[in-house]
Amino acid sequence: MDLTQLRAFVAVAREANLTRAAERLHVTQPAVSLQIKSLQESLQLTLFTRSASGMRLSNDGARLLPLAEKVIASMGEFRQTAQALHSTVSGELAIGTILDPEFTRLGVLLKRLVETYPQLSTKLQQGMSGSVLQQVRAGSLDVGFYLGQPPDDGKTPCHSLVLTAFTYRVVAPNGWKNRVAGQGWASLAKLPWLWTPAESAHHRLLSKIFAEHGVIPNKVALVDQEPSMLDLVKSGVGLSLIRDSIAIREAHAHGLVIADAVSVTTELSFICQEKRQNEAMIAASFALLKTIWA
Repeated sequence: MDLTQLRAFVAVAREANLTRAAERLHVTQPAVSLQIKSLQESLQLTLFTRSASGMRLSNDGARLLPLAEKVIASMGEFRQTAQALHSTVSGELAIGTILDPEFTRLGVLLKRLVETYPQLSTKLQQGMSGSVLQQVRAGSLDVGFYLGQPPDDGKTPCHSLVLTAFTYRVVAPNGWKNRVAGQGWASLAKLPWLWTPAESAHHRLLSKIFAEHGVIPNKVALVDQEPSMLDLVKSGVGLSLIRDSIAIREAHAHGLVIADAVSVTTELSFICQEKRQNEAMIAASFALLKTIWA
């Protein structure tokens, strides 16, 4: 076996679909099929079974998947450490952070930075997505996490790396199912909304959507923290955008209602000033994040 086969195995396991796995790996679907076939033959095991919904891991495949992921991660760390031996990356890297550290994988990034570049220290600044962009452009932050793509608005241009796409859902208080079921944006705008400051990604996303529908939302409270939004939704105050995974969790745990006819997709990105992307500290952080999110 080789790393190409292991990467194909992991990609198919994650996507449960050969075509999507091929897109993820930037190869053809027959190439992925051949890699999976070769790996199964070398191991003399069946790693997947086909079903109507796609490729499902067999019991043997499920046991081997965590080990394959560890091998790929270890190889990435090996390369990074080898590269670091040729590097003199040092100094203090100012990072703008948003949302919760688990979602952005901030802890993993900091651990890798410390291990790979022991002469590099970090300074964290928590804020909203828009404020991180402003500070990166101003130079008070070297890099930062951002929701969406930095706008091409004539201001300091930014270089960005898309880490992952995710979905926001509109979440309503318990008992509001009849008020939100099947309703589009125009109808939902009439209901009470928890609004956010201009620097927030919620504000940016919702303002664009409601403007496209020619409606003005009914804003009943201004909130700048996701946990506070969730608490107010639970208290019955109004609607809010909540990340898909959190929305589903809270729907099961507390009976919150997810509007079933609307959703918003955006990306988690990592940004820096375009003219600074090749600076040693900044380039190192981007390279590590590519590996972490691979």
